[in-house]
Amino acid sequence: MSELDSELDELRLSLREIYPEHSEQEINSVWSQLLQILDPFCVSKGTDEFEIESIWDSSSVVLITYPDSIYRKDESTLKTLTEFVKNRLGGLSSVIHVLPFLPSTSDGGFAVSNHEKIDDTFGNWNDLKDLSSKHKIMADLVLNHVSSSHPWVHQFIKSEDPGPSYIVSPSETNVWENVIRPRNTSLFTNINTKQGFKSVWTTFGPDQIDVDWRNPHIFLEFLKLLVRYITNGADWIRLDAIAFIWKEPHTTCLHLDPVHSIVKLLNKCLKIIKPSAVLITETNVPEKENLSYLIEGNEANLAYNFTLPPLLLEAIYTGKTDLLKSWLSTWKELPRHTSLLNFTSSHDGIGLRALEGIMDDQRIHNLLVESEKRGGLVSHRRLSNGDDQPYELNISWWSAMSNEGSDKTVFQFERFLLSQLFTLSIKGVPAFYLPSVLASPNDIDSFRKTGQRRDLNREKFEANQLLDVLKNFDSPASKNISYLTHIVKVRSRLKAFHPEASMKCISTNIANCIILQRGLDEDTVYVICNMSSKFLSISPLNQINSLELTSEKRLLDNISGSYFNTDTFKLNPYQVVWLTLAD
Repeated sequence: MSELDSELDELRLSLREIYPEHSEQEINSVWSQLLQILDPFCVSKGTDEFEIESIWDSSSVVLITYPDSIYRKDESTLKTLTEFVKNRLGGLSSVIHVLPFLPSTSDGGFAVSNHEKIDDTFGNWNDLKDLSSKHKIMADLVLNHVSSSHPWVHQFIKSEDPGPSYIVSPSETNVWENVIRPRNTSLFTNINTKQGFKSVWTTFGPDQIDVDWRNPHIFLEFLKLLVRYITNGADWIRLDAIAFIWKEPHTTCLHLDPVHSIVKLLNKCLKIIKPSAVLITETNVPEKENLSYLIEGNEANLAYNFTLPPLLLEAIYTGKTDLLKSWLSTWKELPRHTSLLNFTSSHDGIGLRALEGIMDDQRIHNLLVESEKRGGLVSHRRLSNGDDQPYELNISWWSAMSNEGSDKTVFQFERFLLSQLFTLSIKGVPAFYLPSVLASPNDIDSFRKTGQRRDLNREKFEANQLLDVLKNFDSPASKNISYLTHIVKVRSRLKAFHPEASMKCISTNIANCIILQRGLDEDTVYVICNMSSKFLSISPLNQINSLELTSEKRLLDNISGSYFNTDTFKLNPYQVVWLTLAD
């Protein structure tokens, strides 16, 4: 049996495992359709090993943006974005995460109403292909739900196939007491159908109606969309809200075994379609649950590192590094070709669930207060006992980096750069969020218009006005782009920053300092971060336990190009250095 035949046989066994209650006849029918979808990609795999080896390296950096974050009148926004990436942003990243670009009715594109086309405002599939000519593209598979305006919902309302079997509408609504919620809206929404009012499952709100993954044809529907993404240039695939897709009575309906089996099946199909593709899970949950999609090595390649943003933010606010150091010191080793997607800010808020078991309630409370002082808001989720609990902070990262005093800009730039350099330094693939890079403050106007707290951090930029801002080299946006582009270039030539290269947190008695060792032997880079607003004296000979460090040696900071003595040197407030040994 060839390698491909073996993989296809595994696919069929996976289908049987996930859907044991379905007849052999139905599974055979689904299997036949799955083969038809994959058939164009079932070719010789002689060159796959080379492709798999090169899915990422130290130059791999993601830029997260909405398809219309930059817009110009009478021009498709993907064309505008492509122009900006080419002329202004190209050096920032090798991967562009274009947030949902399919037609949608709400939630920033995540209430998808049509899986066939790109929203006319954004452009078409050729525009996406153009953007992918110089950069890898990450795209969202919104697996858990569709818009209330989606054809499947209309079919459900009219009792027309396949709608009734595609939408989650339990006959009993009193067996879901253990469901873990990400929102404080109702779990069920009543809609009027041809057969009267029915309750449909709405995990994320009444405009986002959950689809029934217990029907294997749902897998085929999303596999078709996956193929459409790959053939149009998107080969980094983000599985949005994957943890919620499978429902069982009297369970939490979160991370159930069939969910992991479905991710494995998607992974197998994806590697047949595009062996060098990357699969990413997005689960705003406690860290152990988040890592569950990586630890076996046959599910996702990347998982969003939700623990990083709130831990880093608290350390910047307080100067305390105890929790950050402890977390870094217990970093879990992961299988080959798996790692974490490290970010400070994204299109969503700063998730708080990852702090469970890491940060005590009082410190979390203080973190919320500090965020609110800078204009932030707090979103909540509903617990099974009916109480609401803080779920995420809603604030722009640029505003989060501001000073609480009368002059908001004191050390704002330095804190921002520290946060991004820290993200670039730790093990994994780093990601920037475009509005953060463009120094976007809290977007109060958008929030007032929509009432959606996440809109505080989703500013859109008119292209010509943005160009004028960037022409001013002293503007925060221009300075951020210039500095980070330089850093990414430096990082790309240092093998120590490969997403899977080793990382060690070096113990130190300096309360407001973090020292990391990335890489080994001649590739070693020492990362030293001053997490405070004070100047910091560092004695490498005392702090770094390395046989190669002597008073005769010097240390090169790869960021500034400066040389430091190994006995002692001084760091500016919030400064980060990347040190390598020099003669």
